[in-house]
Amino acid sequence: MLYHKKMLPQRFSFSLAILVLQPGYVTRSTKKILLVEDNDEIRELLALFMKHLGYKVFAAARGLEAIDRASVVHPDLIMMDIRMPGMHGDDATARLKANPSTRDIPVLVVTAYGAGIDTRRALAAGAAEILHKPLDLTTLPNVLHRYLSSRTKKMRSPLKK
Repeated sequence: MLYHKKMLPQRFSFSLAILVLQPGYVTRSTKKILLVEDNDEIRELLALFMKHLGYKVFAAARGLEAIDRASVVHPDLIMMDIRMPGMHGDDATARLKANPSTRDIPVLVVTAYGAGIDTRRALAAGAAEILHKPLDLTTLPNVLHRYLSSRTKKMRSPLKK
């Protein structure tokens, strides 16, 4: 699948997008990721990228929508933008962590802002990690795998007793 450079947000490298969308780079997984991003282009590109990696991707454009979707979908991982209209990602993360049905879902906060009050608030709310935009699409698969494989081990451990 090829994409013209004008179709991709400028923050992402066109050559990296071509690289990761090549056949053979795909893995298969039953893991679900909830992607929360208010920028339509970034959300579509990241969803396409993660789907190509084999993950099931569900999207939300706002914080309140993310809370509702997480309760219905029960994702294995949430990637949360920090600055969105309405409810910011740190507030949405705090609500997710306060809910018994979503509190154990790792939340990776994605932001274009450097270390500051927003990132400190997101970590205090329960975010597992802060990822900075522009995302490095060559290392993102490893980050996703790290959180999703540890989630699998957590879920299996009670059965081994």
